[in-house]
This record gives sequence, structure tokens and C-alpha cells, in this order.
Amino acid sequence: MSLSLRILASGSSGNCSVVRGPHGAMLIDAGLSPRATARRLENSGVTLDQIEAICLTHIDHDHFHSGWKSQAKKNDIRIFVAERQRPHLVSGEDSELAPLVKGIDFNAFEPVRGLCCQTTEMNHDELGSHAFVVTAGQTRLGFATDLGRVSQTLIDRFAGVDLLAIESNYCPVLQLQSNRPSYLKNRIMGGRGHLSNEQCFAAVKRILDLSQDRHRKLPTHVVLLHRSRECNCPRRVREVFHADPRLVDRLVLAEQDEPTAWLSPMQRPPFRGEQLYMPFPIHGEVVQ
Repeated sequence: MSLSLRILASGSSGNCSVVRGPHGAMLIDAGLSPRATARRLENSGVTLDQIEAICLTHIDHDHFHSGWKSQAKKNDIRIFVAERQRPHLVSGEDSELAPLVKGIDFNAFEPVRGLCCQTTEMNHDELGSHAFVVTAGQTRLGFATDLGRVSQTLIDRFAGVDLLAIESNYCPVLQLQSNRPSYLKNRIMGGRGHLSNEQCFAAVKRILDLSQDRHRKLPTHVVLLHRSRECNCPRRVREVFHADPRLVDRLVLAEQDEPTAWLSPMQRPPFRGEQLYMPFPIHGEVVQ
């Protein structure tokens, strides 16, 4: 076993994914409480006590639950976060957490033995976020959410990954038609918020095209993260992504309330697991 990914939750109510490597496991984001994370890990083969590290894309509340501060101290879990965001986790009464919180920059680091991470800085709100390429042996995972806009650097680094996880947050039509205040719509759609279905699709196409141009493999699974319940729905996602036949049997729609199966390059598409794969069943046509 080299590397596998399981999305425990994805959405504005909490984001949390577990990456299992040859020698241990870590989380990418920890937006669920430790107790909720433990429940989502049941029957996965990984327990809460086996989590050795947390890599944070950023520190918004839906990506880092405050309960992990005490859990990290209890279990000696290292937390990796952008250097400029580190002070927000270790200031004041949280200063005793400081030895466990590691600032990351542009250098590769190894949060868990056998898992190497390379980061790419992304535009998201004032403090930004980080995308990750996680490598175990010859297997590579590209993971990006809350990225505002897609840079050519990200496309270059994600070309040839074995697993790709990237946000497809909203449908522009539903966003504009929603009752959300104008400032929130502008934040989300203004290039420092989230990716629309169309923006995500364009980025994924560029990644696949560049992979083929460089004679590299295509990702076994393309996981769509952080779907808005209010301003998106599976039907809208399918309409956009099915325009590229390369994606039809590769797509996984991550959910807020249900974990995916373990996703691995060893499981070739199409694969029917515990989660919705495209073409996936539609639970009604209305936006939740």
C-alpha cells in the first residue's frame, strides 16, 4: 500500500480528509471535532489514535476545529500550517500548543514517515491557503480547496498526479439567484473565495491536457470537494463535468455527511464503493 485518500467530510460545515501512507496516517484539514472525526473513521482501518499529523490548507473554522488543540496535546499530533497563520493557533492561552505547530513555507516537509508534502500558496481571503502535493514512493496526490483562482504553478504541479482532489463549490447561476447578501456573493466569486463548477472544470481539463502532453498518467480518481448545499447540486455538477469524456468514470463527489470509500490508484475506475461516483444517483433535483 503506497497512498490512499478518504474524504471524511467536505463542505461549509466541516472539511476533513485522511491520507494513509505506507507507515502512518494524517489528516488534511480537521474541520470536524475529534469525536466526530473518530465516528467517521469507524470501519476505515484507521483510528483517531493513529493520526500522527494534521496538514491545514488554512485555519478557517470549517477547516480547523478548536477541539483539535487539546487532542493534539493529548496525542502528540503535529499540526502543519502556513507560517503567517501559525501565530493565530499559538497565541495567548494556546501558547503551550506551540511546540506541536509547525510553520510551513515553500520547502518540502514530511509530516508522517513516508509521506512527503510540497505546498503551493493560493489566493483565499486575507490570509490565503495552501494546496498540497503529497507523495508516497511513486504515488502522488494533488489536494486543493478554498483556492480563489487557479494558478499555472498549481496546474504544473498537479499534472501527472495519481489522485486529484479539488474544490467545485458553486454554480454561478444559483449563486446569483440565492438570497445571500451581495458582499458574500462578491467574496465567493471575486477570485479570492471559491471555484465555481466551470472554473474547476477548466482547471481539471488543463491538468489532464498537460498530463497527456507530458506523457504522464491521468489521475485514477478526480474528487470534487466543498460543494455548496445552497448554491450547487449534483445535477449541475454532472452537466458541467460530463462534457469531457475522460472524466465520466473518474469523478467522485465528496459529501458533507458521508465519507467516501478509500480512494487509491490501485482501484481503477469505474468503481462502486460507499460513496457517489459519477454517473451518480441524484437525490432529487432541488438544491439542498
